[in-house]
Amino acid sequence: MNGAVAGPDPSIHKQEPQADKSRLLADCYEQLVANLHECRLCPRQCRVDRLSGERGFCRAGIQAKVFRFAPHFGEEPPISGRRGSGAIFFSHCTMRCVYCQNHRFSQSDEGKLVSDDELCGLMLRLASAGCHNLNLVTPTQFLPEIIKALEKACRSGFDLPIVYNTSSYERTETVEALDGIVDIYLADAKYADDLVASRYSGASDYVASSRAAIEAMWRSVGPLRLNSDGIARRGLIIRHLLLPGHLDSAVRTLEWVASHISTEVAVSLMGQYRPAFEAFRHSGLSRAVSPEEYEEAVRAARSFGFETLFVQQTSAEVEDELFGETMQSSW
Repeated sequence: MNGAVAGPDPSIHKQEPQADKSRLLADCYEQLVANLHECRLCPRQCRVDRLSGERGFCRAGIQAKVFRFAPHFGEEPPISGRRGSGAIFFSHCTMRCVYCQNHRFSQSDEGKLVSDDELCGLMLRLASAGCHNLNLVTPTQFLPEIIKALEKACRSGFDLPIVYNTSSYERTETVEALDGIVDIYLADAKYADDLVASRYSGASDYVASSRAAIEAMWRSVGPLRLNSDGIARRGLIIRHLLLPGHLDSAVRTLEWVASHISTEVAVSLMGQYRPAFEAFRHSGLSRAVSPEEYEEAVRAARSFGFETLFVQQTSAEVEDELFGETMQSSW
């Protein structure tokens, strides 16, 4: 494991007063729930009436569905720390990645429906467990219910930083609605080519949509800031998962980040890819990323001068276990 981490930021103070945060969440909920009559939460803008039971591309209903919640230790070091990131893994997804390692709940409908009171309870339990933050994994399709649960949790004393763990296939309007609520974005920059995004993830407008969303995230939270213990309190981490045979896409993505966001943004270059789900139907995705490919991507990332760069071992070098399946993650 190796990687550079931003230094402590002495300007980090206490979270804003909970009464103010509670009012902000209540206003955000009213703004987001209005989208559900003709759902426009993500760039697909399916315009189905989810309040009357219609389902769009993501197939999510009105009630949040959770696959798993637990302290999670597989994120970047400032997110996982020593006590873990309080992860809630939400079912369904706005994308259809053919190589998704979480397809059991992102695309196969596994999970448990939870009320906003139950979801609030999960948040409070993760805080009581000592987690460093609340990590909302693929939350967009359930944002109104999540915001409602957060508002209830805040009235009960919840004050952990909020991590928004996303594919970045987001509307800028949705990101802007979360300004002042989300503290940390873990944001994928998956593709540099819409044809590839369409083939592998069913998102033909991914590049423009994700880049506009990432720019909005950067405006909202800025560079990664840590407390005196090296734990993230605020900021953006941009992740790129290197796919086999797609080194050029990685370089183009990193170049865009350096030139359009900043070299001050934290970048996480992931080499953990392995074939999963329907990847074997695509000849280019039927193998792991080689150490040589990953090393070349790391060299490219360093050449752009990023101040904070997280790197991994490749899937050929390390294996971890998550949800009963083999998954590579060694930060």
